[in-house]
Amino acid sequence: MSTQVRALAPKAVWKNFADLNAVPRPSKKEERVIAFMMDFGKSLGLETFSDNVGNVIIRKPATAGMEDRKCVTLQSHLDMVHQKNNGTVFDFDTQGIDMFIDNDWVRAKGTTLGADNGLGVATIMALLESTDIVHPALEALFTIDEETGMTGAMGLEAGVLEGGILLNLDTEEDDEIDIGCAGGIDVTAERVYAEEEVPEGSVAYIITVKGLNGGHSGMDIHKGLGNANKIMNRLLYCSLAKYPIKIANIDGGSLRNAIPRESSTTLIVDASLQQAFKDDLEVLATVIKNELKIVDPNLSIILKAVELPKKVMEPEAQERLIKGIYAAHNGVYAMSASITDLVETSNNVARVEVKAGKIKVACLTRSSVNSAKMDLAQALKATFELAGCEVTFKGDYPGWDPNPDSVILEVLKNKYEAIFNEKPKVVACHAGLECGILGQNYPDMDMISFGPTIKGAHSPDERVSISSVQKFWKFVVEILKDIPKQ
Repeated sequence: MSTQVRALAPKAVWKNFADLNAVPRPSKKEERVIAFMMDFGKSLGLETFSDNVGNVIIRKPATAGMEDRKCVTLQSHLDMVHQKNNGTVFDFDTQGIDMFIDNDWVRAKGTTLGADNGLGVATIMALLESTDIVHPALEALFTIDEETGMTGAMGLEAGVLEGGILLNLDTEEDDEIDIGCAGGIDVTAERVYAEEEVPEGSVAYIITVKGLNGGHSGMDIHKGLGNANKIMNRLLYCSLAKYPIKIANIDGGSLRNAIPRESSTTLIVDASLQQAFKDDLEVLATVIKNELKIVDPNLSIILKAVELPKKVMEPEAQERLIKGIYAAHNGVYAMSASITDLVETSNNVARVEVKAGKIKVACLTRSSVNSAKMDLAQALKATFELAGCEVTFKGDYPGWDPNPDSVILEVLKNKYEAIFNEKPKVVACHAGLECGILGQNYPDMDMISFGPTIKGAHSPDERVSISSVQKFWKFVVEILKDIPKQ
């Protein structure tokens, strides 16, 4: 189906997107896509190099008559989120993305599409290889590891970039211009626990929560979507209140920046209580599904008998873990007082793993206010410490403070209105963009972020609008004609 995708307009963008999607590019494993991008730049005869962390920079001279304009840094990230549907057989480390066209959308078969941020990368590639587009001097910055730590942006040293304006092509509504974003921090809780023998007269079950939509843990956090880890924990909490269940293992969620779609738990219960346990669990499952029937109509909660496990958790650790996860905040924590309808602070309980005597709970806490971000992170730390866990903070990155007086913002606003006969929405977003990090070493760079319409990012429902890509491409090309003089 990539042949049909390549035939879409604008061909220059879709061709490069198809080429990029043929290259496996998981976060922290970007060696192949770095080599791909280095070969691309060199094949065009352009100045191409990689810095000490793996970011790729490609420079292209201005077209005739545009030499006196400010150099523009075009920036997108090379890595992509890897998520697949339960039952989808796919190896992200070896396979290219299998794309197909669905009316006005390009999707992937059972996996994330990589439009985030592959469409931005492909657009920059199309500009670099163009021969008939008017533009100032261009500097392409392809960063690594945006999705799991932003280490590419963090590792970019001062003095490497030459651009005075940065166009970040990593937002997901084509009528929006972003001028600010949230910062984030990884919160991880861990502890060990003793394992016990399975009591005689026990039976075992596996509870499976699946069918949730999932989504981006920043951009979608306000939608009230179900979190598989919190749903599973609610089932366990209510069951433990009535029955002496014992947990053997829990496996829920995956990446910190993805709202968890699936979770499974293996547990045991006394055989004499199993029918009552099953009946009560079914009642609670119906209640939860009814609560989420609008936002997650395909939620499924399944109870299945399985073979007895070899070991189970000791009661103290089990009770404290379940209570800790129940108390841990998930979702929107505070809305912005300065920007209408903007989520200020949130948390995603992203990953819960319990097995072989070890517990690990991974969260991603975001906020556009650094002090509020740390306040929520400390609250989570206190919650999990009460559950007997050791809590660590890692991957702290800053937000991007809005600059309403930005010169490039005025260029984009005027150009958008002139082309599309309507005013764009000037917004800040609750996602983590790299602009805030890049601005630390390049404080004088005028930054803006925009992109085509992408839905369902960070989930297998990810899709990009074909007509929106056409609109986006036209916008980018026209912007480059009106870059201010140096």
